[in-house]
Amino acid sequence: SGYERRRRVLCRSWAELPSELTSSILRRLSAVDLLENAQKVCTSWRRVCKDPATWRKIDMCSIDDGRFNLEFMCRHAVDRSQGGLVEINIWHFGTDSLLNYIADRSSNLISLKLALVPPITAEGLTEALVKLPLLEELDVSYCAVESLKVVGQSLPNLKTLKLYFGFGPPGYVSDDDALAIAETMHVLRFLQLVGNSSTDAGLKAILDNCPHLEHLDLRQYFNVYFSGDLERRCSERIKVLRRPNDSAHEYPCSSSVIHLDASEFEDPFMPHADYYQ
Repeated sequence: SGYERRRRVLCRSWAELPSELTSSILRRLSAVDLLENAQKVCTSWRRVCKDPATWRKIDMCSIDDGRFNLEFMCRHAVDRSQGGLVEINIWHFGTDSLLNYIADRSSNLISLKLALVPPITAEGLTEALVKLPLLEELDVSYCAVESLKVVGQSLPNLKTLKLYFGFGPPGYVSDDDALAIAETMHVLRFLQLVGNSSTDAGLKAILDNCPHLEHLDLRQYFNVYFSGDLERRCSERIKVLRRPNDSAHEYPCSSSVIHLDASEFEDPFMPHADYYQ
């Protein structure tokens, strides 16, 4: 039929794309799409999907429909990178074991983003971070962070730190996080501490000790009042400043998110070890 002829022509035209263009297109897909769909299209696509260069960045932030074991798929994607992984983005699943599996095999990692992964503990995150001395970007939302001082000491090249703490107890005040950042993260350029409990003293310490800081996000930072010369210093030095009362709508506050049980992240489909070979 005419439809079948058009479909064969379309498939052939995709398969005949220059390899560089095919690689550029496929590397924009998520890891799930690459493993479950793209590599099954044709021989040339499968070749690209098995190339370690395709796995320099692993994106697993889409919400899964429950058919796959995402932790197994993530481990397989890390294996395919053959040590070349530089950026990984994980949402909604993961464990301490997975995070350390990534760290043990990805010494060149530059960017780590974790969101909505309650099963990852503060101890597990710290254990992984000490293995990633080249890390330049750490983005953690709704995950526990045990000690920012240890984070700073472990990551001397850290330029971007993004943390979302949720909403702490009313009236709680602590400059511990801000002082840890000021003491250990002197090359920071981008700092986001949504929902932190630090005060003007903590902000002053950060400005005093992070001379390269250009982007400062203090949303939900309700103990900061920009007293003294803090307002002037921020306006003179900081190119992008998000203030405590600015909208944080992209960070939904939900007890159902904060108190998820690890069992809720178990996927029913556990493929055989050679499933993606």
